[in-house]
Amino acid sequence: MPFARLAAATTPTAHIGFGLAAVGRPGYINLHRDRDLPADRGVEALRARTHELLDAAYAQGVRYFDVARSYGRSEEFLADWLTAHPEADDVVVGSKWGYTYTADWSVEAEEHEVKDHGLATFLRQRAETGALLGDRLDLYQIHSVTADSPALTDRELHTRLAALTGEGVSVGLSTSGPAQADAIRAALAVTVDGEPLFRTVQATYNALETSAGAALAEAHAAGLTVIVKEAVANGRLAGAEAPAVLQEIAAGAGVGSDAVALAFVLHQPWAGVVLSGAATVGQLVGNLHAPVVDLDEELRSRLDALVEEPEAYWRHRAGLPWS
Repeated sequence: MPFARLAAATTPTAHIGFGLAAVGRPGYINLHRDRDLPADRGVEALRARTHELLDAAYAQGVRYFDVARSYGRSEEFLADWLTAHPEADDVVVGSKWGYTYTADWSVEAEEHEVKDHGLATFLRQRAETGALLGDRLDLYQIHSVTADSPALTDRELHTRLAALTGEGVSVGLSTSGPAQADAIRAALAVTVDGEPLFRTVQATYNALETSAGAALAEAHAAGLTVIVKEAVANGRLAGAEAPAVLQEIAAGAGVGSDAVALAFVLHQPWAGVVLSGAATVGQLVGNLHAPVVDLDEELRSRLDALVEEPEAYWRHRAGLPWS
């Protein structure tokens, strides 16, 4: 398992990863992208921004980088950076397949990505990922699996995925939606030749959306590495957008609300890697203060009051505009 490299790391930031969803393409659903990204959102401008963030993340001890076929040119940007930094041979690289990017580098596109968990899509996207990342790929995840996804029942697909281990690539999945827990538990039951197929699970978990917590604990107990995405809820738990209680706790700790939001997740005993989705170096630096935030039981209980019903949370998320 490539994540053994992170388990052996001693720097606190080794358990914060950096995801390129917000900078690998010009449009995304995070709040306030108009002020976070440069006015020029051309390919080269975002390549430069991505490399600046990767430089800063690596310098601060971040060792897991997360991309996807549907994150625009994220794999390409990361591959370029890895080529330029051969000394960064200790990073763990994860990508995802299952969505195809269709926005043609436009924020105004009617459709930004198309989901398909079929075998043909896997074979095509595995070749595309391989052409960019080669042997630097450590983890390949099925993107946004739900409990009804055919990826959980397609035995031929499972066999093809299991064969990745022979290439030194671990197999994982990410989940989304109000029934994440059902998808996680269904994934835990998938085996090939008597062995569990999935070695990692990536899920949304934050102070507003905690419904997958018990299932993630079960995944951790079963030996999977848990990766948490959207810890700041696409910007809802950062800066002026953060609820008052989060801002109060942050002020008391001398950090930003985003650091407290990430600390809330890092305090979960099953959390292996918590992703930063920063779009600026300032945001990244703020996120990386999370490991020093001490959330005692009383502070965590205050944050418990923020939890929303899963259906309401995901309905709100679905309404966020691409910008």
